[in-house]
Amino acid sequence: MEQTSASDSETEDHVQPLLGRKNSGEIQKAPACCSSRYGLALLSCYGFFVAYALRVNLSVAMVDMVKNSSRPNSSSSICPRHSSPVPKHNHTARVYDWNSETQGWILSSFFYGYILTQVPGGYLARKYGTKWLLGIGILCTVIFTLLTPLAADLGAGYLIAVRVLEGIGEGVSYPAMHAMWALWAPPLERSRLLTLSYAERFLFLLQLSPTTDYIPWASIFKSLPLWAIVVAHFSYNWTFYTLLTLLPTYMNDVLGFSIQQNGMLSALPYIGCWCVTLLGGQLADFLRERYLIRTVIVRKAFTIAGMMGPAIFLVAAGFTNCNYFLAIAFLTISSSLGGISASGFNINHLDIAPS
Repeated sequence: MEQTSASDSETEDHVQPLLGRKNSGEIQKAPACCSSRYGLALLSCYGFFVAYALRVNLSVAMVDMVKNSSRPNSSSSICPRHSSPVPKHNHTARVYDWNSETQGWILSSFFYGYILTQVPGGYLARKYGTKWLLGIGILCTVIFTLLTPLAADLGAGYLIAVRVLEGIGEGVSYPAMHAMWALWAPPLERSRLLTLSYAERFLFLLQLSPTTDYIPWASIFKSLPLWAIVVAHFSYNWTFYTLLTLLPTYMNDVLGFSIQQNGMLSALPYIGCWCVTLLGGQLADFLRERYLIRTVIVRKAFTIAGMMGPAIFLVAAGFTNCNYFLAIAFLTISSSLGGISASGFNINHLDIAPS
């Protein structure tokens, strides 16, 4: 671990391998009070909260949307239930006869569309502007979410198609937001601003600054840091979105929690993740501002901690049997520790290619 004293000159080398250059220079601190960038971060926070609510609401609703006979072992959960049975469908909405395989296709279909617009989203943001791309993407997500009940009544295939289109719309949000922060986030505030922005997982605002026309594609595809970020994203997101999609079903079918308990307990891991994400961003920028640790070391350390910790507790949760307290505690700790990585690979794009 490399350290530099606080008395050293406030300069740091910024390596940008995707652009094939290395910048050195004094880092100017910008005032934070009443600044537009923190206003943007708060708007982003609220916008991603809405986007994620639109994304995951079906995962919780699915528990009460399907007939008991559609589930294996539907007469009882694997573990003893926690309270006197309550009517499963105490509402007048339609209940669907979808088996577990169909439910899996419905819940995962969003991500088939989501992955399609990740790379094009960055290009479109650069070409047409981030605020328009974000606005159109979120608008499409809202429209297709409103069509979800109608699609479900028409059939599972229609619902899958709507969820794919919803994913296509929301898939541009992160690339567009990253393109915006490349222009608005000072180097020593990136961890703080981006973790605040993504803590609730934005909608609109701001004008773009001029950008370079040249894109070094050869350097991009030969960049080891880029591929390291890709692998880190895939590894973390695999676990994160699996839990995000299937945790309510696990709470109901395995641990035997009612629909009322399910909603509250399924939220605990993400409350913890939200808190750790915000604290991690503050800590990462504190370490960098005081030059206790170089940026590259901070990113690597936070990524490793945010990967290994969740993996250990997620595996441990599989050995808790019907110990409800331990199962929920391990899942909560696992997701919470994952928030550390938000100050690692999740921000590293701006470090290696800030323009």
